[in-house]
Amino acid sequence: MSMASEQAPQRQRPRMALTRNLRRPTEYVRLMNEDYSAWAFNEERAPKLRGSWREGAFGVGGDHPLDLEIGTGNGTHFAHLAAASPQRAVLGIEIKFKPLIQSIRRALDGGKQNARILRYDACRLDDLFAPGELNNVYIHHPDPWPKERQWKHRLIQDDFLVMLHGLMRPGTFVNFKTDSRDYFDWSIERFERSPFRVSRKTWDLHNSEWKGENFITAFETIFLRQGLPIHYARLERD
Repeated sequence: MSMASEQAPQRQRPRMALTRNLRRPTEYVRLMNEDYSAWAFNEERAPKLRGSWREGAFGVGGDHPLDLEIGTGNGTHFAHLAAASPQRAVLGIEIKFKPLIQSIRRALDGGKQNARILRYDACRLDDLFAPGELNNVYIHHPDPWPKERQWKHRLIQDDFLVMLHGLMRPGTFVNFKTDSRDYFDWSIERFERSPFRVSRKTWDLHNSEWKGENFITAFETIFLRQGLPIHYARLERD
């Protein structure tokens, strides 16, 4: 048993709000379920692809790289990832309807067909993926839930990291970025006691040796204009 699993009990998983139960679905809901249904998967369709995302959603073989971005926001990095890595399948997960559509639309407008997106709660990734199904994972600027009473809602938890490690293939990595110093310090503590190996960490990405590799997200642009540093870590799945 890992140290992380001994130190933290499993948190209670929130119920997923089903799109079909919405009393007043928006245009973004219709777009997800109709116009973009070949590329966007709602919370009922997505778990049916568990263990078969490569074949079922992308039409590629089992050895094809499958990367995941957790929380795509408005999709600037998601679209960049798809464009920069045409040889990889790029999957995004987003809970809000508008950014979900913005993200997949931005990727498709760039002419790339290697992008798909799904609606789901990211703390329940094992509903969606089988052990060893994922390659690289990107987590950029997740909600920091700054008040102490909210910390239980933070994505980065001991049990989440144990789960994520099991869903990824050996030789892959997780990239994590945040503008919140408090959340970064919290996360580093959990990263270092997780099954992952922390191969990179900096409290100021844009003044680090990894600056040249970084794609500046929409969130980063805002914070950099305010003179705030971006914190960054990479976790290796050996």
